[in-house]
Amino acid sequence: QVNLVESGGGLVQPGGSLRLSCAASRNIFSSRTMAWYRQAPVKERELVASIAPAGITNYADSVKGRFTVSRDNAKNTDTVYLQMLSLKPEDTAVYYCNTVPVFKIFGRNYWGQGTQVTVSS
Repeated sequence: QVNLVESGGGLVQPGGSLRLSCAASRNIFSSRTMAWYRQAPVKERELVASIAPAGITNYADSVKGRFTVSRDNAKNTDTVYLQMLSLKPEDTAVYYCNTVPVFKIFGRNYWGQGTQVTVSS
């Protein structure tokens, strides 16, 4: 069974912080590079941060120094986190976790439901 379940989003003031979590089916995702993507209104989905199974991370320039991606393979599910600090209004988006490249089922991109992050005063 394939599962990608994101949580932790919400409404936060500029300068605030949030921690997103993603529970992923371990038998499918534990050996893959995992990433957080986001999609703002009328914009294309973009990759924000990624983490390889060995722990190597990469970040979009827009979030470097503010976001930290991590993963925990110790449990039955592979949990991926995104710690977001110093949030800005332009970080407002629906955040999704997925693999790199995006996981496919029968040739179609598979996405979870995402979690909404709204940064506003």
